Amino acid sequence: MTDIDDAEINKARFLEAFGRFAEGDTGVLFEILREDFVSHTPGAPAGRDAWIEFIKGSPIATAEIEIQHVLAEDQLVVMHYFLTAGEVREAVVDLWRFEDGLIVEHWSVTELLT
Repeated sequence: MTDIDDAEINKARFLEAFGRFAEGDTGVLFEILREDFVSHTPGAPAGRDAWIEFIKGSPIATAEIEIQHVLAEDQLVVMHYFLTAGEVREAVVDLWRFEDGLIVEHWSVTELLT
C-alpha cells in the first residue's frame, strides 16, 4: 500500500466519522480516536475520554458546519470549515494525524468571523 492509498483511506474514514458526528452520533469519537489521543489545541483537556466529553458539551456538537476543504497527505487529514453556533461564526482549520487507521493527534486554529 502506498502513502497515497493511506491518505485516501484516512480521509474517507475521517469524512465518514465526521458525518456521523454531525448527525449527532458522538459515540463515533470512541471509534475513530485512539485511546492515547492527544489534542494540542489550547484549552482542550488531556486524554481521549476527557476530550470527547469536552467536545460533547461544546458548541461544535450542535453547530452548523460548512466544509470548505478536506486535504489528505500521508498520515494527515486537514479540514477547513465554517462553524456557526448561534450568533458566533468562525473559520476553523483542524489537522488530524492518523496511525493505523485511528486519530492520534489533533491541532486546531480558529478565526472569529464578523
